Amino acid sequence: MKKDFSILVGGAAGEGSRKAGLVIAKLFAGLGYRLFIYDDYQSLIRGGHSFSQIRASDKKVLSHRQKLDFLLALDETTLKKHQFDLDKKGIIVYNRDKISIKDKKAIGIAMETIVKKAGGTSIMENTALVAGFAKIIGINWETLEKLFKNEFKKFLELNLKIAKKAFDSQKNLMKIKKLNQKPWPVLTGNEALSLGAVKAGLDFYFAYPMTPASGILHYLAGHQKDFKIAVVQLENEVGIINAALGAAYSGVKTMVGTSGGGFALMTEGFSLAAQSEIPLVVVESQRPAPASGVPTYTGQGDLLFALSAGHGDVLRFVIAPGDADEACFWAGKILNLAWKYQTPSILLIDKEISESTFSFDENILSKIKDEKPLLWNKKGKYLRYQDTKNGISPLAFPGEKKAVVKANSYEHDEFGLTVEDKKSVEKMQNKRLRKFKEMRKEVAKLAAVKVYGQKTAEEAIIVWGSTKGPAKEAAETLGIKMIQPIVLEPFPEKQLKRALKGVKKLISIETNALGQLGKVLKGWGIKVDGEILKYDGRPFLPEEIEEKL
Repeated sequence: MKKDFSILVGGAAGEGSRKAGLVIAKLFAGLGYRLFIYDDYQSLIRGGHSFSQIRASDKKVLSHRQKLDFLLALDETTLKKHQFDLDKKGIIVYNRDKISIKDKKAIGIAMETIVKKAGGTSIMENTALVAGFAKIIGINWETLEKLFKNEFKKFLELNLKIAKKAFDSQKNLMKIKKLNQKPWPVLTGNEALSLGAVKAGLDFYFAYPMTPASGILHYLAGHQKDFKIAVVQLENEVGIINAALGAAYSGVKTMVGTSGGGFALMTEGFSLAAQSEIPLVVVESQRPAPASGVPTYTGQGDLLFALSAGHGDVLRFVIAPGDADEACFWAGKILNLAWKYQTPSILLIDKEISESTFSFDENILSKIKDEKPLLWNKKGKYLRYQDTKNGISPLAFPGEKKAVVKANSYEHDEFGLTVEDKKSVEKMQNKRLRKFKEMRKEVAKLAAVKVYGQKTAEEAIIVWGSTKGPAKEAAETLGIKMIQPIVLEPFPEKQLKRALKGVKKLISIETNALGQLGKVLKGWGIKVDGEILKYDGRPFLPEEIEEKL
């Protein structure tokens, strides 16, 4: 029995292919399948070509594949672009009111006719497509009706009327079997990340909308009453980071979200956070650059930028999760770390993680705690930058009795007053450097490097971020080792070299043009023997990696 299906739903922007893909994915999720959805769309409001590619498997999957079992076309462009990816046994389901096709594997649904007779609008053709497809693969009407009632809050009765007509117009050609495993919820990486931050005590989220991080803003804003947090959109990224610093200075756990161009505007504020030792988390979701690049596609071109952003010696955590579960866990972890060490930190993801949809393991949330920072004991004179043994100064916040709480962008003494003499300047730099030593020790206690595939193999690939999914699958197929550093600053040197023990050939795989992880590894004396780089804005497929290796 087949247990791994690939379905592509496509149409023009504004025709609802993404919503159709999500509903189809939830049908499979209800049958116990594990899901991954890749969404591809142009930077257009209407027109062009958009599609969602759904993968449903009995095992956890983190990537889509090239070959399709089902091609669902709302328009002719979808058919022309993707029919060559259809498996020999694959089936086409299409809008026969708009597309003419002679193929025994093609099943037409009169979507436009059904919608018009029901009194609906053209976007509701996606409802007819989903319902007709559900009948074809053996989903019963009661299951589909229940899902529609959960998914469609507006025009529910009209959508149900259209769905029933389309459902009844088709024949049941197969039966997708229900799996004996508990259904998991499906979430985007942005949503999973948001849940992790909230679980770790997030109080305030600031953002200016920038694809692909905008989903965090939308999700948190839509649930701010449920989560008991504040969410604010300001006029630009400069305002965002400075407002976030003010909020953190006043004692609330704060996070901001953006992409590379927005973070470029935040770098002066990022340096201010380092000097004033104000905790800050920046979620940087990458897309192809420089400048506006390809705004709705993916890439890993900001690694070196994230590691060096800001002027001067800026101490930071940089953490790059590889999927939704990791994004959830590490969003919580980095928020706690930023507050523990009172330093700015970057959670580095990309469009593939932000906007793809994953089956989400809710058990991850039980591993995240709201950890409290080191607070002032209210004894003696309060020194905001007290020169402690480990470099971490106790925190107090404005309004607290008997505490004058300074924050200073200039070099300063323990109280927070500006200094320029060489002895005081060196003293405070040494204080922060001791803190960085503690940050290194912290990383050594974390699972900062993961290993997959054949762990004793002499051949290995090394990846970071979203390339984890396809690379893991390729490594398992080829019987080689895959190494994934997650924490990239402070660099987990010992853990990584331990993972590399016995490896005689190492290939790095990244979605950027310069091999940025390879450059980082070289700085730590780790030589890669070759690189597989992709920089067309699209993520790797497992088959691509297998072929190139």
